[in-house]
Amino acid sequence: MGNKLVYRRKFYIVKNDFVDVFNNHFNESNLPNQLKHGARLIGRWMIPNSEDTTERFAIWEYDSYEDYVKIESNVRSDEAHVKRVQEWYLQYGGRDHVINNYLLKVRNEELKTAVNQ
Repeated sequence: MGNKLVYRRKFYIVKNDFVDVFNNHFNESNLPNQLKHGARLIGRWMIPNSEDTTERFAIWEYDSYEDYVKIESNVRSDEAHVKRVQEWYLQYGGRDHVINNYLLKVRNEELKTAVNQ
């Protein structure tokens, strides 16, 4: 990909009764850790998906694909952060329980420009 800006969309379908819990986790744990390691949040949005679910997504910017890989590696190897995330999952029944019952769809996608430059 070379040295060009890279944009990533992290996408979730979340059960409505878990949206506030999930948003708090993002704001208190995930966002500070991403920012600490150099990710740049463009924005984070929610829209109704169905009667029972909400679509929630964030768009992140990185200086290059290599920068994205380095930042993600640092985020995932941050021991204090990993421990916070594990404890958060345990508080809500464990990782598998959360994913199977509250976070019904998760995608991490690179966004490609549709503008001729």
